[in-house]
Amino acid sequence: MVELYADGACKGNPGPGGWGVLLRAGISERELFGGEAETTNNRMELTAVIRGLEALRGQCRVAVYTDSQYVQKGISEWIHGWKRKGWRTAGRKPVKNDDLWKRLDTLAAGHHVDWHWVRGHAGHAGNERADALANRGVPRGKQANRT
Repeated sequence: MVELYADGACKGNPGPGGWGVLLRAGISERELFGGEAETTNNRMELTAVIRGLEALRGQCRVAVYTDSQYVQKGISEWIHGWKRKGWRTAGRKPVKNDDLWKRLDTLAAGHHVDWHWVRGHAGHAGNERADALANRGVPRGKQANRT
């Protein structure tokens, strides 16, 4: 069983953003983070989970913890309708961030994933660490020009 804590951060929306992941399996832990110069908070929330799932070796049971209802509800509820409607919303508009949703859907299919929403900034240790990692990933100054 792997616990995956994921969070995104954005300084401006859009603006420079970061993603952070804490992976925990038993007593082993791994931290991941990165960012983009121009992005949105929702893209960073999705990217965090994607990067965490990409880091796993082999099929496993994963408990994903996110403070993003966009990610949690999107992957466990909304995605089924989007796929049936050709990646369109109920209002027949293209799904935003469909490139990331498709990647997440593919990665999640390779594991047994339980999706959990946690309240952000409420003292949940795993979420707080993922938040700190996401903020470390936000490009600053001259680094903001890197991708």
